[in-house]
Amino acid sequence: MREKEDMIKRYETKLGGGNIIIETGRMAKQADGAVTVQLGGTVVLVTAVCSKDLREGIDFFPLTVEYQEKTYAAGKIPGGWFKREGRPTEKEILTSRLIDRPIRPLFPKGFMNDVQIVAMVLSSDGENDSDILAMIGASTALSISDIPFGGPIGALRVGRIGGKFIINPTFKELETSDLDLVVAGTRSNVIMIESGSKELGEDIIAEAIAFGQKELQPIIELQERMARELDVKKRNYKVYKVDEGLLAKVKEASSARLDEINRLSTKEQREEAMDLLSKELIAQLVSEGSGVTEKDVKNALIEVEDENVRRFIIDKKRRVDGRRFDEIRQITCEVGVLPRTHGSGLFTRGQTQSLSVTTLGTSADEQIIEALEGEFQKSFMLHYNFPPFSVGEARPMRGPGRREIGHGALAERALKPVMPSKEKFPYTIRVVSDILESNGSSSMATVCASSLSLMDAGVPISKPVSGIAMGLIKEGDQEIILTDIGGVEDHYGDMDFKVAGTVDGITAVQMDLKIQGISVDLIKRALADARAARLFIMDKMMQAIAKPKDKISEFAPHIETFKISQDKIGTVIGPGGKNIKKIIADTGCTIDIDDEGVVQVASQDGSAIAKAVAAIKGMVEEAEVGKIYSGKITRLMNFGAFCEILPGKEGLIHVSELAPRFVKNVEEVVKVGDVVTVKCIEIDEQGRINLSIKQADPNYVPTTKAESGGSEPRRERPHKREHRS
Repeated sequence: MREKEDMIKRYETKLGGGNIIIETGRMAKQADGAVTVQLGGTVVLVTAVCSKDLREGIDFFPLTVEYQEKTYAAGKIPGGWFKREGRPTEKEILTSRLIDRPIRPLFPKGFMNDVQIVAMVLSSDGENDSDILAMIGASTALSISDIPFGGPIGALRVGRIGGKFIINPTFKELETSDLDLVVAGTRSNVIMIESGSKELGEDIIAEAIAFGQKELQPIIELQERMARELDVKKRNYKVYKVDEGLLAKVKEASSARLDEINRLSTKEQREEAMDLLSKELIAQLVSEGSGVTEKDVKNALIEVEDENVRRFIIDKKRRVDGRRFDEIRQITCEVGVLPRTHGSGLFTRGQTQSLSVTTLGTSADEQIIEALEGEFQKSFMLHYNFPPFSVGEARPMRGPGRREIGHGALAERALKPVMPSKEKFPYTIRVVSDILESNGSSSMATVCASSLSLMDAGVPISKPVSGIAMGLIKEGDQEIILTDIGGVEDHYGDMDFKVAGTVDGITAVQMDLKIQGISVDLIKRALADARAARLFIMDKMMQAIAKPKDKISEFAPHIETFKISQDKIGTVIGPGGKNIKKIIADTGCTIDIDDEGVVQVASQDGSAIAKAVAAIKGMVEEAEVGKIYSGKITRLMNFGAFCEILPGKEGLIHVSELAPRFVKNVEEVVKVGDVVTVKCIEIDEQGRINLSIKQADPNYVPTTKAESGGSEPRRERPHKREHRS
């Protein structure tokens, strides 16, 4: 037992308002690296495993990241039939991407061994988000393993409440924060950013990034201390590398042609020319006995093209499509392009095109999210699709992948701050962006197209949102920032920096790098260039539609919202839903009632809504003394008649209140089924309602025989009213 305890190493450091506790040697000891990371009552186990040999025949680094939230971590049993965790949730997919993006650039170039990171949430306190702990755990597991890794990195979340930055805010604190910024960095540079904010200025975002970069240093120091104390030795490994001789031959045979190809203006022309060049090189260099394969030639050509594109930009101060560094491709904006949808927008920037469609629904269409921190509902959803034809490919369509879910979440985060409240606009809103063409930054095209679509649908967003993607070519001290990057600049460049916002500030930022970090000063320059580009694009959008339409589409459901007392909810629903089902059947409306008593009645037919609202209000309305009602006679007694003035509510019209004159027989004045005008004259202590016809209409003259002739006998009001059932 003592030996086992000695194997367990526990480290701790303060981060923000809490302590990060990292432990190794207790769990998952057969992994190459394994740690648990704890903050408060939230614990994440993270493992790192690397294959012994490189994988042959691939041209990418095979890194996979799996983040899993175990429901037992929050003391819950999964919903559904099978009662176990199933396909990854959106949160799990987004967190897997959050872990992957900052560590991927830190592996050696040409390293082709399979590496897998697995992060499992073992305990959740419902206060501290586990995603940051998983990021820290991934870096730590790699750093204390023998896997080659250029880290460690630190990661944290920055919030802003009352103008003051806070580190790793809780879920509750984030509700009042106007910033949700995740920063990952090394000792000296920032390597990844993911941010949502409520229209904050570029200076505030830059300040928050600098703040985060500074505050994550203790986490890096802790990982470095762990690696020293655990005496970590990195393994020997092989990297895939193109043969130098083949590379020289390909470079000599292709450089002049690549200069010509880089002058071609369209993506299709460049791809066709590159395909032809590749075939010529293969025919020239691949032969029996040469030991050179087609894949070797293609990989060599990729390296030569990479170098050529970068040198073309640096040396000739031109981009491959001829644009200036800060020039944006041609933009067209259209709205109302589809006849029966609730709202549509078509945004085209160069060879990137997004068709965005808005659909309005009722509260019944809200998405229910079961998360470790609790269940909640989403009334605004944005979904992004990337069909293969958008890049001229033919391949199976198997549903959204991680990239599509990530791009959709980024666009949703960018638009969320401008969305109306449920009180102002009681609709569930779903926006779908289908990418019809892609050559760079389709996620930011989605933001622009979705703003157009929302305004076309009459959704009262506070301001439109535009977005832009910035790139970077960095060679030594030369740093060239590129505005509105195309596909080839994204592929061969060093940075993909997406910025979205309104005219008044930033709503979302996402930055990924292929190099090992950049300075905060460079980030500030990129933010400034991005603002100029965003405002240019915004002007183009405003020319198509300047503000949300005053009315929603005739094809969208119209909703009337009102509130009833909570103790009346059961009355409206009725036993087994009898009452509400009858109203729905009679009117054809969709009716939703929440636990607070908020009622939504939806239909495309305004008269049907009015009928359903009247029926519901009638069921919950209380009789008021002095108020006039139109009621139906339901029963006759020898002392008067009962009249239903509201659904399920009856009152007594005493015989003395049936008419201005003496009434001998009730049946001579009214019959069951008659509709009469009555006045509520009394509600007694027992809640019984007394009504009057003669007081409702003083000029009322009965037409029955008993009332129209003869002397009027003396009327006596009984001393005690008989019992009514």
